[in-house]
Amino acid sequence: MKMNMKQWVADIIGRKEVTAMPVMTHPGIEMNGHTVREAVSNGQIHAEAVERLTRTFPSVAACTIMDLTTEAEAFGAEIAFSDDAVPAVVGHMLADVESINQLQIPSLYAGRIPQYLKANLLAARTMESLPQSGENGGDPQPLFAGCIGPFSLAGRLYDMSAIMMLIYENPDAAHTLLAKCTQFIEKYCQALKQTGANGVLMAEPAAGLMSNDDCLNFSSAYVKYIINKVQDGNFIVILHNCGNTGQCTKAMASTGAAAYHFGNKCQMEEVIRDVPPTALVMGNIDPVSVFKDGTPEEMRHTVLNLLDKMKDYPNFVLSSGCDTPPHTPIENINAFFEALGEWNHR
Repeated sequence: MKMNMKQWVADIIGRKEVTAMPVMTHPGIEMNGHTVREAVSNGQIHAEAVERLTRTFPSVAACTIMDLTTEAEAFGAEIAFSDDAVPAVVGHMLADVESINQLQIPSLYAGRIPQYLKANLLAARTMESLPQSGENGGDPQPLFAGCIGPFSLAGRLYDMSAIMMLIYENPDAAHTLLAKCTQFIEKYCQALKQTGANGVLMAEPAAGLMSNDDCLNFSSAYVKYIINKVQDGNFIVILHNCGNTGQCTKAMASTGAAAYHFGNKCQMEEVIRDVPPTALVMGNIDPVSVFKDGTPEEMRHTVLNLLDKMKDYPNFVLSSGCDTPPHTPIENINAFFEALGEWNHR
């Protein structure tokens, strides 16, 4: 579905009411009676979960699954699947500098990439039809695909602890690996763009392990390259880093992303000061302790407290701090939106 995404960002900033965009797909999977394993392997089931959530909750946008294994699998990494948990990379496939040099850029037919492209294609078609049928008040809602960031992908291929050592012991090798990861992610984002998605939520949590200077050098420079290639008036990038505690926000903001998504480890009222006021800043209700394990009353209190802290920032969008996990109670999601409604109608 084609939308003017620059205008969408500007409209959100210009609204009197606060908007919300929790990152969630798993509740829709469960509401439709499917498992995580089925959804991450079948584009039709994946898209149906997105549609179910879009019809159920008043989010300002829809998101496909945040799966940090899809690109690693395409490169050849072994993936562990479960009915009740997100996929995980098993071990690491790169053992040394020579293996980095020999690493080949995969095609878009590798692994589950075709199923994720299918999911976004079907979900984009659904999003295009929903406003015409009056769903969610008739306001068009963009669809955000998901992808991993370059440094996070490199860590899954080489091992996270090992790559943290590599950037100091052999930075040239690290840059070689990052360049290959970036080349594939950019190619994947271009394909996601062709499905009709209106943007991509790029998950780069591993960059939060670094200082601001290292983040600039080994993450943000590569993220910025991708953004310069894919972001335009109809397609934007939301940069997610739930590993950041505030020390590398300036590096994140240097990428030129249209929006930034933060985890619950940071203070939103502090990190937003390092982001341009023309970019959206999203976050950061804890997806586990509040969304999954909290009570509706705890959710209400947490949301209202965050909204009070962020009341002076029109570019703030209420969200989860990361992807809401499987088995998140619907009652807590309802409480999230109800608290937002309570705040907006004060």
